[in-house]
Amino acid sequence: MKTTFKILAVLVAMVGFSAASYAQSNASATIITPISIAVVDHMNFGNVAASGSLGTVVLTTAGARSVTGGVSLPTTTGTVSAANFTVSGQANFTYSITLPSSVTITRVSGSETMTVNTFTSDPATTGTIGGGGTQSLSVGATLNVAASQVAGAYTSGSTFNVTVAYN
Repeated sequence: MKTTFKILAVLVAMVGFSAASYAQSNASATIITPISIAVVDHMNFGNVAASGSLGTVVLTTAGARSVTGGVSLPTTTGTVSAANFTVSGQANFTYSITLPSSVTITRVSGSETMTVNTFTSDPATTGTIGGGGTQSLSVGATLNVAASQVAGAYTSGSTFNVTVAYN
């Protein structure tokens, strides 16, 4: 009887250890719309009057200008525009915005330069693509004007990059 009981106990223990348990899962993925950015309006500080003192022109993301130092804004403004972009992608997804640190603009038919820096954007550092799959992005900056800056049209030799990436 004792031997039978021992064998039965060993068999029960073996059955308990050999019982397997498992779960099942599926694999899936969703491919989202790639994020892209397209320029709508290029940045333009408009007409600026320099003097014997250095100064700055601050262009807001809304396209408004203000000045400091020896710079003034003439009544004839010229074309004034913040840089405006359309960001397209997956509706309701957030994205990060990376702006340049500075850009040099050079006088057309000359070698004189000015620096554009302190870039700002609206939205500031993170945007959310709207339900329709797009969002507007505006970029402003500061133009640094030297004392007695030579008159003429100034432009960047190449475009500046505004980068967007999904979070």
